[in-house]
Amino acid sequence: MIRPVALWMALRYLRTQRASQFASLVGLASVLGVALGVAALIVVLSVMNGFENELRARLVTITGHGAVLTGAAGDDWRTLRDELGAWPGIVAAEPYVELEAMLANGGELAGVVIEGIDPQRDAAFAGERASIFGDGLLELRPGSFQALLGRALAARLGLAPGDRVRVMVPVRDVKGRVVSRLREIIVAGVFEIGVRDHDSVRVLLNLADAAQLAGLGGNITGIRLQMADIFAAPEVLHDWTASRATAGHAGLATTDWTRDNASYFRAVRIEKVMMTLLLSLIVAVATFNIVATLVMIVTDKRPGIAILRTLGFSRRSIIATFTLQGLLIGWAGVVIGLLSGSLLARNIAVVVPALEKTFGFEFMPADVYYLTSLPVDLQVDDFLWVSVIALLMTAGATIYPALRAASVDPAEVLRYE
Repeated sequence: MIRPVALWMALRYLRTQRASQFASLVGLASVLGVALGVAALIVVLSVMNGFENELRARLVTITGHGAVLTGAAGDDWRTLRDELGAWPGIVAAEPYVELEAMLANGGELAGVVIEGIDPQRDAAFAGERASIFGDGLLELRPGSFQALLGRALAARLGLAPGDRVRVMVPVRDVKGRVVSRLREIIVAGVFEIGVRDHDSVRVLLNLADAAQLAGLGGNITGIRLQMADIFAAPEVLHDWTASRATAGHAGLATTDWTRDNASYFRAVRIEKVMMTLLLSLIVAVATFNIVATLVMIVTDKRPGIAILRTLGFSRRSIIATFTLQGLLIGWAGVVIGLLSGSLLARNIAVVVPALEKTFGFEFMPADVYYLTSLPVDLQVDDFLWVSVIALLMTAGATIYPALRAASVDPAEVLRYE
């Protein structure tokens, strides 16, 4: 049990470090080192959370929060769409057509994925898409065969708004042979999601035009879904599928954004873990300073420790005194780091332009990155994990000095005093 007297002694030893200026300097460096490591972790994790949110928002503008493939629904997809739109947790359901094709411009060829959408049907989808695709969505009128191309795809084929490009869609004829259906489409504009796998292959067409290219007639490929809570998408789709199975309806394949884009978010999680481990080394270095500080204090206070032992202080009380002293140094650094890190993260939109102006460079040039500012998302979980990691490391740093203090032999120290 840690007694109040142990805390009092720990505070007293911290205040009397002025007798040893070097120990005081090392102690201050320990606090600043822990604070720097914690602040760096908070800022980096917050920025990575912001990038993850931005990436998620851009990806789901194409894939939606979830989708139901309507292969087994046939011409009854409108009834299915209405059923999905009324299901709890789903706020919008939109038909789409998806097909693979080839674009040809002169001697350049590129495999593409054509996405047929109805940009004016549902405001829930149109609002999110407008932030990326802009006014170009309004050009995707039925029968116009105007298209939006990913920026990387347009650059590869040398296309610009207003250009015409041939599209070839592989289909099977009545004899089962694979032939190509040719059509000329007009480039209405370009878009950039920021993910090369999409920017280099995606082509957006009006739903009716894409269905005509695919030879689907009045059918579609599937129904995109927008959820009230994006993170509940897998559960909502599971409940809907289970309900249909109970009612005896034919099973339909479903997918959601966590499966469609699993590789992207897995990469982000791995990067966050690696950045946490690397930046934790700053805190680790600071904990060695805590060890050095406490060892110097123990060496300097050997006579005082011996006197405390003769007055009845137990080994456990001595260990508690120096453990608390190290924890106080670590806690001070953690608190300062959390406050400074959250303050810097919240004001990064002001700090980054100031640094760019001072040093004359751009963190994120507009011609290289799809984002021109650092997004930030402060999460309580990150604060908790960073605090726990830092406190455990600083607690571990107190073990050796505390045990060394407890091993002081009063008779040997006071023999010549």
